[in-house]
Amino acid sequence: MRRYLDEFLSDPRVVRLPRFLWLPILRGIVLRKRPHVTAEKYAAIWSPEGSPLAFHTAQQAKLLAAKTGRQVEYAMRYGEPSVSVILRKFREPPVVVPLYPQYSESTTQSVADLLPPGMAMVQHFFDHPGYVGALAAGVRRHWQANGRGRLLVMSFHGLPLYTVALRDPYSRQCRQTARLLAERLGLAAGEWEATFQSRFGRTAWIEPYTSATLSAYGRQGVGRVDVVCPGFVADCLETLEEIGIEARKTFVDSGGGELRLLPCLNERADWIDALAAIARQHLSGWLAPAQTP
Repeated sequence: MRRYLDEFLSDPRVVRLPRFLWLPILRGIVLRKRPHVTAEKYAAIWSPEGSPLAFHTAQQAKLLAAKTGRQVEYAMRYGEPSVSVILRKFREPPVVVPLYPQYSESTTQSVADLLPPGMAMVQHFFDHPGYVGALAAGVRRHWQANGRGRLLVMSFHGLPLYTVALRDPYSRQCRQTARLLAERLGLAAGEWEATFQSRFGRTAWIEPYTSATLSAYGRQGVGRVDVVCPGFVADCLETLEEIGIEARKTFVDSGGGELRLLPCLNERADWIDALAAIARQHLSGWLAPAQTP
């Protein structure tokens, strides 16, 4: 965990402070405490298959390969399997599809930093009809099985507020995804809200904050909220623990009734279809029949 966090938090795309200021803080303070805390969080959501994120991502790669008939490998931006190792498995330059629906320099561009010049990469798919349609279908399926809450909260990963001033399109694309999803579901104003989670440090982050929003709904006595996380295509620490455990506790402790976390897209067939369509749209020829040697 310490190695992973060191790699992640040392990336200047993630933390934009001057290196001479940040690295001593990271290695002298943060990495002394945070690995233990993060390990406890992972323990709370660990599955028989191991890390939910690793399991779901591996399954997505396997299903996409079966769908397209092409070689598909998955890699992790930080940790293992690394991007550099996975790229060596391809005899020809592959298509790189970062599984970040909304573009940000701290996520999508950090992947591009690792790629050879000119390698094809999908930049975003925040408004792709297949992606939005799969999100909407998942919400409808959840409502059909469990009933519908008073509010649908769409929680996205947060970023520091200064990224907006730097013209990073991330927050705008998140809000556009939320609007498109609300339209697909036929939701009126007041029936849904887009929020941002995972705030870290003392600097201001993009608002509204998920935790503060849920706390406010709890104080209002809202009986039930449903939470979906459109920025994550696979369930992970940020969905299962941060929302499914921490945010649920915040809502209930504030006076709310029930918080239901909707599953991410994971291995659903409509999402795999959408993923194939995203690659097809951005990179014509990738899904053409493989050449026989």
